[in-house]
Amino acid sequence: MGNNTCNCEECQLRGIFFSNVKDDALLNICDLKRERRFSKGESIIQEGDPITEFLYMKKGLVKLSKKSLNGKDQIISFSKPFDFVSLLSVFSSSQYKYSVTAIEETTVCSMQLEIVKKMAHENALFTMDLMSHISQMTDKIIHDNLEIKRKHLKGRIAHVLLYFSEYIYNKNEFELPIARREIAEYIGMTTENVIRTLSEFKKDKIIQTHGKKIVIIDQKLLKSISDFG
Repeated sequence: MGNNTCNCEECQLRGIFFSNVKDDALLNICDLKRERRFSKGESIIQEGDPITEFLYMKKGLVKLSKKSLNGKDQIISFSKPFDFVSLLSVFSSSQYKYSVTAIEETTVCSMQLEIVKKMAHENALFTMDLMSHISQMTDKIIHDNLEIKRKHLKGRIAHVLLYFSEYIYNKNEFELPIARREIAEYIGMTTENVIRTLSEFKKDKIIQTHGKKIVIIDQKLLKSISDFG
């Protein structure tokens, strides 16, 4: 993991998060804000860690997960840049209720949480922006989980492939950033079911697979399977 000073002039955080913060206050914040880089598989947040920082993902891709009663990780969601990965617990608990792990090379901006809380007390528009982002993250997680639960096996896997194609990478050819086992964790199925279904999609010429690389050949049919499968 590396560390260096954040360049706010080049950071999307300036426009997305601090649109209601005056320039002089933004400069002070940038002096206190740091970038941290995480390699694929590296832990960014551990469930149970004390919440002391505000974290904002500038680059990369992460998974949010939580320990189940049997001690296994259950993937809750995935987050891409400009998602506020640390917001879900920061105002409701002193400890994180979930873990965040990099599944690609990831850069995270961080600052002390007390600074953010002080700004929230002093700036109502800033607070409204903050609450809006928390609501969007919560709505996204609820929507994605309900979408998966209402589908059968093939529909769930089609949903995951379309999620990475349309929401994460915005293209039909991409490398899956997670293993088949993690797909199974996310959709609540077995790894064997995932492998078998991907093989069936390949046999039916819906997709091509080359290791972790996925090429969606028949996107219309894959969407139909996602919607009705």
